[in-house]
Amino acid sequence: MIPRYTRPEMAAIWTPEARFGIWLEIETLAAEAMEGMGTIPGGVSQAVRERAAFEVDRIDAIEREVKHDVIAFLTNVAEHVGDEARFLHLGMTSSDVLDTCLNVQLVRAADLMLGGIDRVLAALRTRAMEFKYTPTIGRSHGIHAEPTTFGIKLAGFHAEFQRARGRLLIAREEVATCAISGAVGTFANIDPRVEEHVAAKLGLRIEPVSTQVIPRDRHAMYFAVLGVIASSVERLATEVRHLQRTEVLEAEEFFSAGQKGSSAMPHKRNPVLTENLTGLARLVRSAVVPALENVALWHERDISHSSVERGIGPDATIHLDFALHRLAGVVENLVVYPGNMLRTINSMGGLHNSQRILLALVEKGFSREDAYRLVQRNAMRTWKKEGDLDVLLKADGEITARLSPSEIDALFDLEYHFKHADTIFARVFGAE
Repeated sequence: MIPRYTRPEMAAIWTPEARFGIWLEIETLAAEAMEGMGTIPGGVSQAVRERAAFEVDRIDAIEREVKHDVIAFLTNVAEHVGDEARFLHLGMTSSDVLDTCLNVQLVRAADLMLGGIDRVLAALRTRAMEFKYTPTIGRSHGIHAEPTTFGIKLAGFHAEFQRARGRLLIAREEVATCAISGAVGTFANIDPRVEEHVAAKLGLRIEPVSTQVIPRDRHAMYFAVLGVIASSVERLATEVRHLQRTEVLEAEEFFSAGQKGSSAMPHKRNPVLTENLTGLARLVRSAVVPALENVALWHERDISHSSVERGIGPDATIHLDFALHRLAGVVENLVVYPGNMLRTINSMGGLHNSQRILLALVEKGFSREDAYRLVQRNAMRTWKKEGDLDVLLKADGEITARLSPSEIDALFDLEYHFKHADTIFARVFGAE
């Protein structure tokens, strides 16, 4: 991965050194279990722990000759361990090491991404509380609908990322399995107790039936969840991008001192972070279909999944980890313009109150169809800038025959729309 979109903590999980380190731990734990059962002589695991080492360059050189990465690794380790190395990998197959290692890496990656989601949740909660009663226009189809508050808007995103956290926990559990079952997964040459020991030491569960590989429906679930979370990241990023448009300018990304928005136009303040997040979300989602296609392997195993996972494993987790922390920073530092939000609400002459008037006319005895017709004909004049809606309503004899001017005025109370804000916040954040 390029450093531009990589956090060092996540990158460290996917380095060759980290991968081979996990391989060595798996092999050592397996030897430890075999020792305990008397399958191999005592002292092997201690010798491995004391003497085992590996060199990435040396492994690569051996692999160029033998064309097999696990054999190259074991050969290099044996160069350091000596005679005891002949008891490593006894009864095991390559996938026992590769699949268990991959799942360890995916679990560690999930833990980092959960930390990123927690930071997003904390930022959304803080800002939602800050703007709980700040009026802003709600939009459907991109068109003014009825008022909401900016806090309620952020509370909705908070609820979405709560769901994201729950899904990632499930995906983490789904992929946290260990397979040490030998060729085609029958344990013909290795005792199942070895698998149980390795799994327990690595904090994994045993894979019930591994067929030599861990079933890839688990991994498909994992990457699908990453794709959904990436889409949630994009949804919030897209909202910020819209709100930062010049003709809207209700909120914008923080613009730091010395920052430049354009190489050509000195006045520009562009939503570069949220545009970047939109692009990163696309990259994360690009891993989902290949992960789904990896499920259908031939018979007990093939390795068509291997090349895919060597790419999407680091790529998807590194991109999403980076995106989550970038999104958290956007929310933490978001510049909000309540005055612009209120001006936007008032810019359409009170049209956002049309439903209240419709319902009031129905309560006064009009059919819904007639009430809709009366409100719409005045609303369309307001659309054309022929007058504010309340003024036009008071001049409409059919309406004033049932609604007095003071009753019409009461229907234009902005605070009416926020009377259940506390209920919404209690549902999202809990009672306080």
